Amino acid sequence: MSSGKVKVVEKIFEANDTLAAQIEGRLKDSGVFAINIMASPGAGKTSLILKTIEKLHRNFKIGVIEGDTAAVTIDSDKVTALGIPAVQINTGGQCHLDAVMIGQALNHLALSELDLIIVENVGNLICPASFKIGTHANVVISSIPEGDDKPHKYTGIYRGIDVLLINKIDLLPYLDFRMDYFRQGVEILNPGVTTFELSCKTGEGFDGWIQWISKQVDAFKK
Repeated sequence: MSSGKVKVVEKIFEANDTLAAQIEGRLKDSGVFAINIMASPGAGKTSLILKTIEKLHRNFKIGVIEGDTAAVTIDSDKVTALGIPAVQINTGGQCHLDAVMIGQALNHLALSELDLIIVENVGNLICPASFKIGTHANVVISSIPEGDDKPHKYTGIYRGIDVLLINKIDLLPYLDFRMDYFRQGVEILNPGVTTFELSCKTGEGFDGWIQWISKQVDAFKK
């Protein structure tokens, strides 16, 4: 009985990964670099996306895919208010985006007119780590108020990322957050991962992130 369930789960992941690879190829053929932003609720995903758009929209054509568990358009409305095309995915309670959802969302974006797609995954530190969605880089935002123990507790999501953003560093003087302990936990799981300490509120440290993403988009277009 249990082996049968394992086989079913393996088939689900295999089918998702196959579709994700097709999506990645589709984006590459279109010359569009895509990033998957993951974080817990309140870590600053939407704030980071809005500030990234503010910094990059003059240089690159950007599209956004927003994932939420409920039938709301709060975040996508903020993006479209900036004149940026956005597609809202309502997962119907599912705790993550998957390749099927992303594939459908891409049908509503003019890929030939874009350089960069930013995907805001559903807010949690467990489910999104298990599903490839065809993006070229996985990014996790961790915020100071969440505490310094997150990489020690939620190991899976930190293992598979390309970039770590430590947000809300403006709150460091007011909270008991041990940066060395936090980064030690990350380093054990993902040695040498590209990391930026920043604040979406004050803009501190944001230039490094913008330079990184600009370099990726430029290289992808060549």
